[in-house]
Amino acid sequence: MVRRSAFLVVLWLFALQAFAQTKDDVLGKWLNPTGEGQIEIYKKGDKYFGKLVWIKDPTDENGKPKKDEKNPNESLRSKPILGLEILKNFVFDDGKWVDGSIYDPKSGKTYSCKLTLKDDKQLSIRGFIGVSLIGRTEVWKRIK
Repeated sequence: MVRRSAFLVVLWLFALQAFAQTKDDVLGKWLNPTGEGQIEIYKKGDKYFGKLVWIKDPTDENGKPKKDEKNPNESLRSKPILGLEILKNFVFDDGKWVDGSIYDPKSGKTYSCKLTLKDDKQLSIRGFIGVSLIGRTEVWKRIK
């Protein structure tokens, strides 16, 4: 009976380690659910950021690069959307990336955000105002 219990404890510890995430597991390129954009998550110091590295329609009707026209900061409206940093200042805490923000260039709004890996190929993005109960979740897929 003792051997069986010891075996189950060891098995449980291995299972926990297999599912445990390290803080850099979020790094890489991700595709948003609509397939309109690819976001590369990278690290600066101890914080995590993400920028748009590909968008489905990078140019406007005049063939010029799309700009961040909805940005609430007027001086930033001339910046191209491609290359725009949309994820900012995430820190890794207890298996999640928290205390960051996500910027939506379609609306010009910034939301509090947390990131959670569902598995190696799926990243849950929860954007919210105030508390995370009031918000929206998207699942991004990893790009190889």
